[in-house]
Amino acid sequence: MPPCPGIDRHAHLEGGLDPRWVRDRARERGMELPAPLEALWRGEAVPFESFIQAFFFGCRFLCDADAVRDAVRAAAGRLPPADGGPRGVDLWVSPHLLVKQAAFLSLDALWKGLDEGIREAGRDGIRIAVIIDAVNHFGPGHGHEVLDLVLPGRPGWVVGFSTGGLERVPFRDWAPVFQRARGAGLRLAAHAGENGPGANVREAILDAGVERIVHGVRAASDPALVELLVDRGIALDVCPTSNRALVPDLGPHPLPLLLEAGVRCALGTDDPGLIPTDLPGEWNAARDLGLSNPHLETLARNARADAWCLGAPAD
Repeated sequence: MPPCPGIDRHAHLEGGLDPRWVRDRARERGMELPAPLEALWRGEAVPFESFIQAFFFGCRFLCDADAVRDAVRAAAGRLPPADGGPRGVDLWVSPHLLVKQAAFLSLDALWKGLDEGIREAGRDGIRIAVIIDAVNHFGPGHGHEVLDLVLPGRPGWVVGFSTGGLERVPFRDWAPVFQRARGAGLRLAAHAGENGPGANVREAILDAGVERIVHGVRAASDPALVELLVDRGIALDVCPTSNRALVPDLGPHPLPLLLEAGVRCALGTDDPGLIPTDLPGEWNAARDLGLSNPHLETLARNARADAWCLGAPAD
């Protein structure tokens, strides 16, 4: 079997907090762990709304630069050991949630912790790029607030803009936000076809102009949409372990079908502090779907070719 590539193409800072670290912080504050979080740690599937509850619980502990640096360290620590190839993480971060909505820390503290973590990873040969994540179901006004927050003084390692959350607001409504982000020099991605229909993938590409789709697993049942992904060369970040937990009605995972069709798929860990995995674990999960060695080699090539972290500043 080809070796696991060293590129995690999709990981959330807030969803990647080490479970032991979260338990310790909760114990220090005398807080009970929410039931959905403990269910996820046991490997159980939960509704997406319950997942969001678990996601938000850990965020409260990102209250200073040191905690943010620890979270970056956890993301880097889930990569396979160095083998001479490139290593890196495309890291999704939600500044508006942390700084404005919940006010857990200041923007300066968030940037400082990220910068320290990215520099530390760089000393180990790991490149990290940050993609700013807005929340689809909060609507485009929220998206503009996110850009208002992050664009002034944006660090060089912030390279992209994305939406996540519940896929409830049409991407055509979000199009002006994506256009503004592109005009500011950010690359564009979107979570789509995960907790919403595959049609959201088409809309994100055609109406919002994104070049990269996170998950997109529901697109596989639409041959015309698969053809669109191939024709446009859209990169697809696929997270098998997360998909099993959060898309319980998915049926057989479509990764083999997508690769066979020529879609530019690569693997990510998504929220590995909530849904326990690491990048070698995702590689093994992909292999267990019955992928051939040529398909695994394609996954590895795509991971490197479409990774934004490899084009980010080295420090």
